[in-house]
Amino acid sequence: MTLVVAAAASETRYLPADVDVVLTGLGKTAAAIATTRALAERTPQERAGLQVVNLGSCGALRPGMRGVFEPGVVLNHDISADAIRALGHDVRERLGVGAGDPELVLATGDLFVSDAQVRDALAERASLVDMEGYAVVAACQAFDVPVRVVKHVSDDADASAFDWATLVDTSARDLAAWFTANVSST
Repeated sequence: MTLVVAAAASETRYLPADVDVVLTGLGKTAAAIATTRALAERTPQERAGLQVVNLGSCGALRPGMRGVFEPGVVLNHDISADAIRALGHDVRERLGVGAGDPELVLATGDLFVSDAQVRDALAERASLVDMEGYAVVAACQAFDVPVRVVKHVSDDADASAFDWATLVDTSARDLAAWFTANVSST
């Protein structure tokens, strides 16, 4: 069984009608809560046969990135990991995602990246940026549920990001095509 987790209905509007979809809202906190709730409401037996697919739009941090990507690493980019480690606490700011490309890193944070300088700084650590992927992966890993992260580049994480409401329709179409070609909804 497949559960699609996405931030907004506009990202899933072209999925087949029978697909089980959880909409989280924007940001890491909302995504963590909604994903955890959706997994906790299922019995251990239901979770054993479940796969989560986090579909959504994202910003490109590097030139020329277009289309659909499946990152193999998610990075919580707006946590002070080094400072927290210096205080003696373990921080897992990087999580592996088994099915994805291990060389492709998705940076997740609550910051809506629309500034070229912020984008360029993030590009030193990642290729793509979103606001929910890390939280969805962390929740799934806490429940031992397999997860795939699939993102479509909607913008270049600069001023063009403010056109997201218009650009997301292309993302939704391409994500639905990817889902239909790559995932069984049963």
